[in-house]
Amino acid sequence: MSDGNQIVPLAPANSYQRSDEEYATIQHKALRPKRSGKCFIYSLALIVILSAIILVFAIIVKPRTPRVKLSSVAVEHLSYGNNPIPSSNMTLAAEVSVKNSNFVRFKFENTSSSALYKGMVVGEAKLRSGRVGARKTRRMNIVVKIRSSGSLSEAKNLSSDINSGMLKMNSYAKLKGDVRLFGTVKNRTAVMSCGMNLNLSSRSIQDLECN
Repeated sequence: MSDGNQIVPLAPANSYQRSDEEYATIQHKALRPKRSGKCFIYSLALIVILSAIILVFAIIVKPRTPRVKLSSVAVEHLSYGNNPIPSSNMTLAAEVSVKNSNFVRFKFENTSSSALYKGMVVGEAKLRSGRVGARKTRRMNIVVKIRSSGSLSEAKNLSSDINSGMLKMNSYAKLKGDVRLFGTVKNRTAVMSCGMNLNLSSRSIQDLECN
């Protein structure tokens, strides 16, 4: 057979085989939309759950009003008498405690603490603004000066009380502040109302009680 009539076999068609790396890339692209959709659903579900938890806590965990009271009172200076008129001068050193039972801080404004005798204000002390940490108690020292030149000398029954050796007094303070719970501000007013007896003979405070 001549060369012109020689049958030349056809070359096999080129077969293209994907490498493992290319296959993995294609598979990753195919799965990406599914994974992105799942991540979005999971994130949305997490947000809903957290919002529900915060809502439940906001309903159940209500902010409490802090408690203010006199922890102690000491008589530093005292003079008294009935001649020629009833008089009593004194300086009281007191410790005021603010107990915050909330799980968030309590911030309060400037205020004053008053000493009263027979319902009359006979002395005052300033309480500066501040804050009390969560589940904490803050203590502040104050000094109250009471002079007979003020309303104390005008109080009824002062002479008989001096003769008895016991002066019944009261203290009062109102702390206005707020607590921040889950991003919301809740106003709270803490009131201090305490009663005590001043023993003139022993120069000491007795029967200190706060409501």
